[in-house]
Amino acid sequence: MDVLDPTDRKIITLLQGNAHLTIQEIGQLINLSKTAVHERMKRLHREGVIERYVAIVNKKKLGNLLMVYCQVTLDKQTRDAFVGFDAAVRELPEVLECNRVSGTFDYLLKIVSRDMETYNRFYQEQLSVLPGALHISSFFVMAEVKNTTAVPVG
Repeated sequence: MDVLDPTDRKIITLLQGNAHLTIQEIGQLINLSKTAVHERMKRLHREGVIERYVAIVNKKKLGNLLMVYCQVTLDKQTRDAFVGFDAAVRELPEVLECNRVSGTFDYLLKIVSRDMETYNRFYQEQLSVLPGALHISSFFVMAEVKNTTAVPVG
């Protein structure tokens, strides 16, 4: 991928703030023609800089009041163990993020749930039976201080 120029960075910043902006609106904001903006956006998408456009919803308004982070340690740290766990965790809609990490545990999961009772059922019936899961530590979010999807482009 080529290095992004300042105009590409402006487009990306605007889209991260509001992906609903039209090409014309972006052009007006950065003083560029609709055609030029459209071509740049197509290139950014083609090159994988822009992966997809999504709607960000309010978790609480959908009834997901509990946010949980889980540290997961597998019983074996082998390629097959990682592949099996990865595939299984991708099937759980409650898991918003799953990252394999270095350190004293293997994975860090971000999970949403309606309440403690619902999470406990999820933990017992789905999370604790994931392939290779040996140890799971759950941490409950008391206050969400910052939540953004915007990646710095400067």
